[in-house]
Amino acid sequence: MTDKLEVLSCEPEHSKLFSLNSYLDLFEWSREMVHLGPMTETELQAYLEPAIAEYAAEHVKAGRWSPAEALEESRKEITQLLPDGLKTAKQHLFSIRDDSGANLGMLWFAVRERGASRSAFIYDVRIDEPFQRRGYATQAFQALETLARDMGITAISLHVFGHNMAARALYEKLGFVTTNLSMTKTIAEG
Repeated sequence: MTDKLEVLSCEPEHSKLFSLNSYLDLFEWSREMVHLGPMTETELQAYLEPAIAEYAAEHVKAGRWSPAEALEESRKEITQLLPDGLKTAKQHLFSIRDDSGANLGMLWFAVRERGASRSAFIYDVRIDEPFQRRGYATQAFQALETLARDMGITAISLHVFGHNMAARALYEKLGFVTTNLSMTKTIAEG
């Protein structure tokens, strides 16, 4: 499977041409293609600590965990998901690279099987800050869809925190639909 992953890519979306030069200065649209390549052990180790901290912070912001318990809970969940690191069965971690081989970010999904149905659940997708807003996330999802089809996967799902409006907008643009929704109302004492 890893030999095939080195060549997976997708064509970039054609971006709209803006008539004002100021827009062209603000947005550097990518004409490159992205590739999903197997994550290395070094890349995994560099990813884990910041990912654990960010996941903990998201749960605190969503009101699910207290700040005191968040890091421990986050580390526990990720350790349970990846007990054997990159060798964990049914977990797939990739680096997102451009045509030059530069690392743009990462994508992590698990294959889930129910009966004869296979689906992918995305645990994390990140485009590093210097490369954001250039269409790389869209291209990475397109490459993932190609890979998923090749793996016999018929659906891709993910979780997004309700307060992450930018991610929600991207996922909706990519064709993801809300399948369930949890809501909370905080009640003040008094």
